[in-house]
Amino acid sequence: MSRFSWFSLLALICAVVLGIYWNYDGFDPESLRGATVVITGCSTGIGEEMAYQYARLGAKILITARRENRLKEVVAKAVSLGAQEAHYVAGDMGKAEDCERTIQTAKEKFGRLDYLVLNHLGSNFGSFQDKFFNGKSWDQDPDVDFFEDFLNINLISYVRLASLALPLLKASSGHLVVVSSGFGKMYFPNVSFYCSAKFGLDGFFSSLRVELMKAGQDVSVTLAVLGFIATPKMAEKLQDVPDGEKALEGAAPIGETAQAVIRGGATRAREVYYPFYTWVMAKLPGLVPQFVDYIGVRVNMLPES
Repeated sequence: MSRFSWFSLLALICAVVLGIYWNYDGFDPESLRGATVVITGCSTGIGEEMAYQYARLGAKILITARRENRLKEVVAKAVSLGAQEAHYVAGDMGKAEDCERTIQTAKEKFGRLDYLVLNHLGSNFGSFQDKFFNGKSWDQDPDVDFFEDFLNINLISYVRLASLALPLLKASSGHLVVVSSGFGKMYFPNVSFYCSAKFGLDGFFSSLRVELMKAGQDVSVTLAVLGFIATPKMAEKLQDVPDGEKALEGAAPIGETAQAVIRGGATRAREVYYPFYTWVMAKLPGLVPQFVDYIGVRVNMLPES
């Protein structure tokens, strides 16, 4: 191995150690006792799990989703787990009035806001799941109406909710936590609509973080870059996919993922990578794009040419 290769390996190891230290050092569970938290997308998946994790830590939570029946069940369980308060807003975060109602309700119920956790995912098109799991390339299926709707719910609404909540977060020196994906760090074929939303989250909220710092505003912005998570919905969808069960075996546990996001927000981390391979996904395309392309060819994501 050449001297340059050894130096590159050493630099990579140091970056890994520093990344772990920055993201996970200094977490105090007691800091969340009595904290006021708004979490979007809580009827299922990681949003539901985060609601329970915050509840166990004694926080006051307000959760959102479209399905009111599920929200009632999550609120009841959160209270049983130790939430000091638990409320919900049933609504579509793709609608400006529902975003406004969510933040206004938080202000009325809590009087302050310590955490805004943006986590929702969805589309008004019933074809969303099919497009994600059985998607065609954009040149074969250029559905602009779907694309516009998807960006509205999964990018624009994040910006809208953050904008509405910022006055409250500034007043409390609060935390803004944005749940994103490794799909927002490198290309993936046939899910360009999904990558676009996630790349947009990365670009906007990374820039917002710097703008707040320059303005002297004590509001942290944490971007949670997540990988393949073993959610109930994912398990259901993979039942009909070849080797779906095998793929699910490598997924990160939902409870550990929720803990990583919560811990990163509480320690004011810039970014949280979970599972760890998402860190590699985020860094390699900028450092060694040719190597990423080589791997893409090996896993049939790119053509040999």
